[in-house]
Parts: sequence; structure tokens; C-alpha cells
Amino acid sequence: MTSLSTPSEGSALLALQRATHATLQILATELVDLDLTPSETNALAILADGRGRTVSELGAAAGTRPTTLTSVLDRLERRGHITRGTRPGDRRVVVVELSESGRLAADTIRRTLADVETRALDGLPAEAVAGFHTVLRALAEVSA
Repeated sequence: MTSLSTPSEGSALLALQRATHATLQILATELVDLDLTPSETNALAILADGRGRTVSELGAAAGTRPTTLTSVLDRLERRGHITRGTRPGDRRVVVVELSESGRLAADTIRRTLADVETRALDGLPAEAVAGFHTVLRALAEVSA
């Protein structure tokens, strides 16, 4: 097993947590006009590609359980950012899609995410960024 940190560097997980909080603060500041929670921002960013998703698919992409996602979707639907409908041929499956206001918000979120990512990662070697993604995938796949 490879350790990602040395005693002088501290925990990789704590560093990730600090980076996450810093990133959320930057995004909250830059997206303040949208008045969205981080969970709402995440859901809209995932839907920004214009492809509708089932609640299960959206939950998997967001890294959250569908039951947890329901309240996020309720708020986004009340604000007119998403619609929920059924899948043709299977009325039991709920599909979440962006409304026009949701598309506008999602486009703003995507542009802001891309800008923050560019500012943070610009100048880093491609191998470092690829390694970072490898670490993130490994952490996301850890089961409790």
C-alpha cells in the first residue's frame, strides 16, 4: 500500500477536505447571484450536458443516495430549474431534465467551474492532473 502523505505533509484526506472547502467558498462567491446550495449547484452542473437522467443516475453521478437527492430536486423544481417526468414506455421511471432557467443556471455553473479549474490547475504538468484524477477516483470508490 502506498501512502500519499508523509508526516510533514499531513493527511491527503485532510488536504482534500481543505481544498473542497476552499473551492466551495470560491464557487459560492462567484455564483452568489444564483442563490443555490452546493448540492443544488452540483445537480445542475451534472445536468448541464442537456441529457435527462433518472434520479438514480443523477444520485450516482453526484455521489449521493436518491433519497438524499429528493429534497434537492424538490427545491430545484419549486424554483423552476428542473422538471420531472416519466420515461416513455416506463411510467415508473422518473426522469429529471433542465428547464430553460435551469439551462441558464447550469451554463453559468459550468463556465464558472471551468474558469476556477483553469485558474487552479493552469501550469501544472498534465501528469500531475492525471494523477490527481486517479486519486479522486480511488477515493470515490472506497466503500464504507
